[in-house]
Amino acid sequence: MVNGVFKALVGTLSICAISSGAFSRAECSIDMIVVNGQVEHAPRKGSVRIQLIYPKGKIGESGDVTVEDGSFRIRIPFITQSRAPFLNGGIPPEKCARKPNTIVVSLVDNDQEYDRVSLDMAKDFKKINSSDYALRSEVLLQGPSATAPIQ
Repeated sequence: MVNGVFKALVGTLSICAISSGAFSRAECSIDMIVVNGQVEHAPRKGSVRIQLIYPKGKIGESGDVTVEDGSFRIRIPFITQSRAPFLNGGIPPEKCARKPNTIVVSLVDNDQEYDRVSLDMAKDFKKINSSDYALRSEVLLQGPSATAPIQ
């Protein structure tokens, strides 16, 4: 009886320790890309789609925001960890330098894309604090009355 209770207690404590992260250390931060801009001739139900692109063309995080009064602002979080830690103390060490190369900003309405801008992370963004990257200047997108849809 005592042996069964002891095994149950040890099992419960082990599960709690593992699920609380006692054996893994999250040393890398979650950073944020902040994109804001204007839309000329915005479609009535238009939205702006942001897609993060990593080295070797790997597709990453994305998000959408509705255009309001001809402007938009969106924050996209991304994980800086590029290598998963091992349970044995992190050997090899985690790499915390993962960040996108390109940020694609698209104006869409009903799955129709009207304008697209590709931004370079190194040239078009600046780090504004320990974890946020903001555009050096606003994005300007053109709505349907100014341009034809992208094919």
